[in-house]
Amino acid sequence: MRVTFLGTSGAVPTTQRNPSAIQLAREGERFLFDCGEGTQRQMMRYGAGFDIDHIFVTHLHGDHVLGIPGLLQTWDFNDRERPVAIHAPAGTRERIEGLVGANGERPSYPVRVHQVSPGETALEREEYEVRAIDVVHRTNAVGYVVEEADRKGEFDREYAEEELGLPPGPEYSRLHDGEPVEHDGRTIQPEEVVGPPRPGRTVVYTGDTRPCEAIGAAAEGADLLIHDAMFADDRAERARETAHSTAREAAEVASMAGVKRLALTHISSRYAGGGWRELEREAKDAFEGEEVFMAEDGLEVEIPYEDSDREFSVSHAGTET
Repeated sequence: MRVTFLGTSGAVPTTQRNPSAIQLAREGERFLFDCGEGTQRQMMRYGAGFDIDHIFVTHLHGDHVLGIPGLLQTWDFNDRERPVAIHAPAGTRERIEGLVGANGERPSYPVRVHQVSPGETALEREEYEVRAIDVVHRTNAVGYVVEEADRKGEFDREYAEEELGLPPGPEYSRLHDGEPVEHDGRTIQPEEVVGPPRPGRTVVYTGDTRPCEAIGAAAEGADLLIHDAMFADDRAERARETAHSTAREAAEVASMAGVKRLALTHISSRYAGGGWRELEREAKDAFEGEEVFMAEDGLEVEIPYEDSDREFSVSHAGTET
């Protein structure tokens, strides 16, 4: 599972940060979360790829959606035929449809708008689901959780062959699927050769929000929480007024939820240059998980399975950091 940060700025872009957009790639599929102005160029710049069928919108402030018309038009120029689904908060369909037809014409391929409320599943597959969660912002807004289902336990082939005398064959698949098999006059139960289910991965993206209990509940034990961290401590009142979070508040939510890693994003333009380092320091003071880092445009995060021999990695332009 790979997360690519395409836009990490607050409402006002900077020369280093584009408006909000995040791509998540999983087993050959790619999802786009928010689509600020210029997202399509960021996708090309960082080699994220255009093969996307689902766009998940947290809310309709311009810095999260104004890239949609351009991206849809580019797909049209490229003779796209596959449908695109845009998932957005309940009550926003008409405005999303307005963005789809912003140039006076609809794309030649199907564009379907799905409205979703907190607690509802936006996309469900056997291996994972994407569901909406409640957040606290100045408008109708949601966050999203990408949660994988548990995987089958590891099959102990050595034990099956050497201790049970069961040679490789279709019986292995049946046992791995939870079915008992008969061998040499006895019944072999799946639990004899199959370990406990192995947990999948969970990524949570808040969009713009105040810190809230709903995010903490949704992010419990998550592999990665991507949280609004627009301001430093000295702008805490401004964060409350605008319904955003400070970096420290984001870290406190992550710590209470037992999140493994925290990515800070949606950074105010007042921290252009190196000013963001203060936000990262304040978050590190409050975070009790494994790692907290400031997201930046072009950053790629690789999230391995918990039982994998690969390690969590953060890289930019092909260089691990």
